[in-house]
Amino acid sequence: MSAHIPTRSHTTAPGRVDIKLPWWAVVLPAIAFAILLLLITAPGQAQAASGDPALTHLLERVQESLSR
Repeated sequence: MSAHIPTRSHTTAPGRVDIKLPWWAVVLPAIAFAILLLLITAPGQAQAASGDPALTHLLERVQESLSR
């Protein structure tokens, strides 16, 4: 028994690919981009982290030793 091979009812121009995306494949990346853009342009109540001075000093030393 042979398998039926579906054929397209319409043809596209040679060298052109016919791709159909679901709606969410376009909408979700657009929403994610808009949210990230809003976070970058309006950071809101972002404050600098107040870390332990000893830890900051240690990280500076490590950075100095790696840059040599």
